[in-house]
Amino acid sequence: MQPMPAHTPQVVVITGASAGVGRAIVQAFAKRGAHIGLLARGQAGLEATARDVETLGGKALLLPTDVANAEQVELAAARVEEVFGPIDIWINAAMTSVFSPTIEMTSEDYKRVTEVTYLGFVYGTLAALRRMVPRDKGRIIQIGSALAYRGIPLQSAYCGSKHAIQGFTESVRCELLHDNSHVKISMVQLPAVNTPQFLWVKNRLPNKPQPVPPIYQPEVIADAVTYIADHYRRQLYVGMSTVIAIQANKFFPGLGDWYLGKTGYKSQQTDEPANPFARNNLWAPVDDERDYGAHGTFDNRAHNKSLQVWADTHPRLLGLVLAGLLSMLTIGFIRRNK
Repeated sequence: MQPMPAHTPQVVVITGASAGVGRAIVQAFAKRGAHIGLLARGQAGLEATARDVETLGGKALLLPTDVANAEQVELAAARVEEVFGPIDIWINAAMTSVFSPTIEMTSEDYKRVTEVTYLGFVYGTLAALRRMVPRDKGRIIQIGSALAYRGIPLQSAYCGSKHAIQGFTESVRCELLHDNSHVKISMVQLPAVNTPQFLWVKNRLPNKPQPVPPIYQPEVIADAVTYIADHYRRQLYVGMSTVIAIQANKFFPGLGDWYLGKTGYKSQQTDEPANPFARNNLWAPVDDERDYGAHGTFDNRAHNKSLQVWADTHPRLLGLVLAGLLSMLTIGFIRRNK
């Protein structure tokens, strides 16, 4: 799919739009003048996100939605098309998690994380397919994770959900190919990201949770998503840590088990004790009265760029750079040996 002409705004739906990665993706599409359906639960976050959209040049439609409710997702999709017209791009980014040893998890924890982080993607994808397939046009982008391939300790519900999204997406893609459909579905696999989720995730650990370094800013993810909206890829890895985690797990999964068993507990916690009475967003939004924005509390440790993403999305320029370096080395070697 080529970039839409400037005079034809893209119609985009983004779940999890009020904060974190979803918020950054909204901002990126707003800069392109997109008309955006904002799906999330928190009213304050949604209202602030809508202001972002209008300020940056797009148009926003607030749609308070719990993506774990299939009927709410379907109604939101219908409302977007009623107001803005046919949906061009649907991005599933809503998520929730629980930081906890598996033995301390409850069945309700697993059910809720699965309903939001996996079934929320399923319901969003179904709503998009119902509209895109008859038109034979559209893009669905799933916000995934390196954890869709490599599970880590203390996040078994989230890792299970991301693995499920990966399998679900592959099945859908195969069916679209079988039907010779021009609807495309992609997955963007994320590294650790500096988002507010670590302020409100349900936590049973002794210390406050943190993303496993290296950490990236959510705008790095947003840039990757807008790229894949314009240049189809079945999936795009973000960050060298994602590449290493996924590829290493193919060849040395046992080593990954051992390494994460040794390091995975400490690397996911700060040195600051957790507040056992802190609110979490598992069952209700925490941004109902306060806007948390796109960033978390790790700005001083987060990377604004990813050389790996640049190289992956600029192969021709990378080839020219490498060819130039090779030429310089060759000329230097010849001169030195005359």
